[in-house]
Amino acid sequence: MSSLRKGLLEFLVLKIVGANSVYVPDILRRLAITEFATQEGTLYPLLSKLRREALVQYEWQESDVGPPRKYYRLTAAGQARLTALNDYWHRLNQTISDLGQAPCNASSL
Repeated sequence: MSSLRKGLLEFLVLKIVGANSVYVPDILRRLAITEFATQEGTLYPLLSKLRREALVQYEWQESDVGPPRKYYRLTAAGQARLTALNDYWHRLNQTISDLGQAPCNASSL
């Protein structure tokens, strides 16, 4: 179950970052209200991995309340990955839904 959660967490982070440029505490807040609540110690290594894979990039922005902040956004490759994951997710949901239907009778084919 943990490997499924890990893969879904990556998908969700890409979805959050894909919506607009975000700061890590914003990502953590968005996840906190879901079953995918996580800590900085999990999120930062995941963001580093996504950056190494050229799926996200960041830029420093000045803050009115402290030091500059690192804001993440998707790269073109990250957007392509997110699109592929969204498509796969929809197909997977349809497959699961279809498998939950009454089986077809082979004799009626």
